[in-house]
Amino acid sequence: MKWLGQIFVCVVLAGCLAGTCFAGETATLRNGFAIHYERRESLGDTTRLHLADSSDSFVDVPTNDIMQIEVDKVPTATTPPIKPQTVNHQPIKLDEALSAASQKNNVSPDLLRSVIRAESGFNPNARSVKGAQGLMQLMPATAARLGVRDAFDPAQNLDGGARYLRELLGRYNNNLAFALAAYNAGPGRIEKYRGVPPFPETVSYVTRVLTNLNQGQAGSGPRSWASSSGLIPQSKKSSAPNFEAIRTLQSAIVMNDKSPEAKDTEPTESN
Repeated sequence: MKWLGQIFVCVVLAGCLAGTCFAGETATLRNGFAIHYERRESLGDTTRLHLADSSDSFVDVPTNDIMQIEVDKVPTATTPPIKPQTVNHQPIKLDEALSAASQKNNVSPDLLRSVIRAESGFNPNARSVKGAQGLMQLMPATAARLGVRDAFDPAQNLDGGARYLRELLGRYNNNLAFALAAYNAGPGRIEKYRGVPPFPETVSYVTRVLTNLNQGQAGSGPRSWASSSGLIPQSKKSSAPNFEAIRTLQSAIVMNDKSPEAKDTEPTESN
């Protein structure tokens, strides 16, 4: 049969063109032959399979002998894998960065250091399960509002966290316990409970920061951290947090364990 000879020729051609990358189709014939072609043309009882763009590169086969037509997969170009972009932050000296953020935002560097210790343990890449990021564990929404584009950049994170603390201190008339509680649980909780909310996590957080702060200032001289930082004026009746305040907060944890309100234990601002 003449068309069988043509099929044999086209199979040979298909083998020669196997290394050529083009999108087309494959026709499987009744006798088992498979023909790769770019396009087909119906001519009544015959189907013309065009093997290439040229008009003379084709083969005619009986339409009834075509058992299956499959679309060829377009071969993908081999390209080297794209490595995810990583931001290489410039190394910074923590003391210098703390000093810069402190001076710019008028917040004690010792306070910033104590907050960082409680929030991230000085890990600039820290990320909490709730999404807080960086040294001072800024939530994405808070970071965006403060203009922090990269919360994992230590300098940006410190500046944003210091600015947020400054806002909270101003909001609560330099009441550091309230400001720290708001930093941990959100300002809305302070308004709701008119003070430090009765959450063991928040009470423990405030206690931890104040303890670190007092311990860090123990050898700095007779002046308290509050008066030396300028946050609270010096006076005999200074409201600066002290160990008595810490003991009060610690005892509150025990009381909160027995309180129905203590069931709400998930502050949403950080951590």
